[in-house]
Amino acid sequence: MSKRIGILGGISHESTAKYYTLLHEKYHARLGDYHYPEAVVFSLDFQRFTDHENTDRNAYIEYIMHGVKGLENAGAELVVMAANSPHAVYREVSEAAGVPMISIADATAEKVAELGLERVLLLGIKFTMQSTFYHEKLGEHGVAVVTPDEGEQDEINRIIFDELVIGVHREESKKRLLEIMGGYPVDGVVLGCTELPLIIGEGDTGLAVLDTVDIHVEAALDYALS
Repeated sequence: MSKRIGILGGISHESTAKYYTLLHEKYHARLGDYHYPEAVVFSLDFQRFTDHENTDRNAYIEYIMHGVKGLENAGAELVVMAANSPHAVYREVSEAAGVPMISIADATAEKVAELGLERVLLLGIKFTMQSTFYHEKLGEHGVAVVTPDEGEQDEINRIIFDELVIGVHREESKKRLLEIMGGYPVDGVVLGCTELPLIIGEGDTGLAVLDTVDIHVEAALDYALS
């Protein structure tokens, strides 16, 4: 019997749907039956979440915990936050949670180390690119993290919030993201926003592409089936 998985979602709904779908696809690919892990989703108010993220750390943690506790009350036996940015407060949230939480940053760092990468470019919303949690986790494995310049961060942030979170995928935006990725001497790129894998994939570049949604779902499934 697998553990019931709690998905803290709505941040955004586009990537939350991808988490749910991948969880089932990956399970079936592994075991070939339909005994999928039970899953519950708590979908946060995306605007409220984002407002707190940019203005009030304590309110941010409190609102994330509101969702985590909702998942616990629904019987979740482990929780994944289906976004990168809330992992800036992963330590505080995981310590307050009553069930294990699976870190997207830990799982990604382990994958980067497994691939033997030495220097990676981090893409995401501006909040994530300017946070330190990926630098710290990857640094533990001796991996250097590069972020785009300020102007490029603004461009990436706009593409994510004005397009990807509402399911808009523009070819010119994809082209611009790939141009930014090609402008840095790195051997891999961390798609540190769970909407970015919706527009960029492994075949789009010669760099190693770290799809954080795929990596995170694999880690959650590993734990649920253990």
